[in-house]
Amino acid sequence: MSEAADQIFATLKQSSQSGAPLYLQLRKSIEDAVNRGLIGPGDALPSERDIASKADISRVTVRKAVQDLVKGGILVQRHGSGTFVAPRMERVEQSLSRLTSFTEDMARRGMVVRSAWLDRGLYAPSPDEMMVLGLSSNELVARVARLRIANDTPLAIERAALSASVLPDPAGIGSSLYAALEMTGNRPVRAVQRISAANLGDDDARLLEVPPGIAGLHIERISYLASGKVIEFTRSIYRGDAYDFVAELRLSGPGEESRP
Repeated sequence: MSEAADQIFATLKQSSQSGAPLYLQLRKSIEDAVNRGLIGPGDALPSERDIASKADISRVTVRKAVQDLVKGGILVQRHGSGTFVAPRMERVEQSLSRLTSFTEDMARRGMVVRSAWLDRGLYAPSPDEMMVLGLSSNELVARVARLRIANDTPLAIERAALSASVLPDPAGIGSSLYAALEMTGNRPVRAVQRISAANLGDDDARLLEVPPGIAGLHIERISYLASGKVIEFTRSIYRGDAYDFVAELRLSGPGEESRP
């Protein structure tokens, strides 16, 4: 990217934005270059020394700008290799009006889906699990935790909890939890989800291959059988740069009751 780099950093050197700190000017210059396609996913940036020389700024300033762009997911750093433009994520649009599994969602989009198991086992329930699932302290809870991957990109970490009476052998689940529940007549028919913003901690960020502290989505879902019984309690972390959740909203018609 030598020609593009010369253009980016020469423009910065001649910049008249004297009111903005130099590291912000450099950060904006690199980010604009990525957005305009001057440098693309996988392209390597010059070394700190080269950038400092081309832009006529200090290496400390360069380092600060690059670190900001890494935190923002624009750049990635690979130990021993250098700094690169991050892969461009194809955003996934997920409807909030349908209760479907991750496997079903991705299959409809023609994406190749796989999971990396993080945990499958029976445990003493936590206070939250006891309250939501209606378990007593002497019952067991089945926990299923997976890293959900589509087209080789990790998109979400799902941690589901169910009564052991419903899922006595969590190790026997195949590619889809909902498919396993359907076989026993325990597939949920409705759910309540709460979505909130979250900054990813070190462990979750490592699994999702994003910088620690980057924005993500925390989703808590309680799923129900047709009888109204709670069947599943799931807490998930989704990549904020890969997911859009969409809901259709309608105004109540004349004579219709508004529901919260």
